[in-house]
Amino acid sequence: MSDCCEKYKDIIDLPHHQSKKRQQMSLIDRAAQFSPFAALTGHNDAIIETARLTDRQIELDEGTKSIINEKIQMISDHLSENPTVTITHFEPDIKKDGGAYLSTTGTVKRIDEFKREILMTDGRIISIERISDIEGELFKGLE
Repeated sequence: MSDCCEKYKDIIDLPHHQSKKRQQMSLIDRAAQFSPFAALTGHNDAIIETARLTDRQIELDEGTKSIINEKIQMISDHLSENPTVTITHFEPDIKKDGGAYLSTTGTVKRIDEFKREILMTDGRIISIERISDIEGELFKGLE
């Protein structure tokens, strides 16, 4: 036996003590005692949020704006037919500058000219100012 073992030879072969009053801790709970401690609560979330990428809203040229307005007028003229369209629009991010472009497919319920919004039958509201494209069967001859 080495020197370190000689010091403890009187206790090395004794049985491991187990409490009769308390239940033995599970291996998962024992391991959790040694898991890393996050001293800065929320710091990791802040880093992830900072790294999250957003897009900038594209400024449309007058020709594209004119086509979008023409399509909105066609939708307005055919509202009684419940037109289904796919609208690509910019959705601003609520936490940081920029946002994302989303494609929303659905049936147009109403166009609010005063608020400059398109209301879909599923309750979504799309700002006309943020629309970058509109597609659908209604526009087959236009494109």
